[in-house]
Amino acid sequence: MQFTIESGGLSLAGHLCRPEEPVTDPPPALVLCHGFPAGPGGAATSAQTYPELAQHLATEAGWVVLTFNFRGTGASPGNFSLGGWLADIRAAVDHVLSTEAVSGVWLAGSSTGGALAMCEAAEDERVRGVAALAAPAAFSTWSDDPESFLAHARAIGVVTDPDYPPDPNAWARELAEIRALAVVAKIPPRPLLLVHGADDDTVPLADARALAEAAADNVELRVVNQAGHRLRHDPRAVAVLLGWLGDQAPPGSG
Repeated sequence: MQFTIESGGLSLAGHLCRPEEPVTDPPPALVLCHGFPAGPGGAATSAQTYPELAQHLATEAGWVVLTFNFRGTGASPGNFSLGGWLADIRAAVDHVLSTEAVSGVWLAGSSTGGALAMCEAAEDERVRGVAALAAPAAFSTWSDDPESFLAHARAIGVVTDPDYPPDPNAWARELAEIRALAVVAKIPPRPLLLVHGADDDTVPLADARALAEAAADNVELRVVNQAGHRLRHDPRAVAVLLGWLGDQAPPGSG
């Protein structure tokens, strides 16, 4: 089901999947977050495969699954900022908890979406657990040269307003200050799953190991051999995620 999520005055494009056979009554909910756009389509085609993944997770796990386009991607208006994307996750959590009869909300995300999911969970006690696939510990490659990164963001279409950002220094500071590594220790004792490809040439495996070490407690690190960065397309990684979801809300636990 397609719908919109209100976030900071923007109407974000969302997609909601309800299970035919809920694992519990009421079922748990998962907010599924995409990564930063890559590939020839850039922002316009970002997250196109996520509704399909959401449907698969809803069917196999028996969860309500909500996915959406961050501001500046797909059919969602606005311009990219890390702080804005973090606000979008909070808005998605608000939406699912206020509109769906669910037992609780968990977060999952790929790459940038996974890192920001950890940041949101660290500051939002309503989130009951997080799964992050190929997530960076920090955004240092962006923050080291924010002017070049802003030019890249314009080129791929996540920043379209010529007068944006209104405060370039503040926009750039977020790239350095919003870091999963700095806050991941706040997530436990809530569960944290980190899934990473052994051959990821976009985000080093060392990032996942650093996050696991910083979290210390109730964290599970799963390394997928001979896997690259786009783990949502790897059935082994999806199977790991489904297994983890089953551990969060086993049948009869509602």
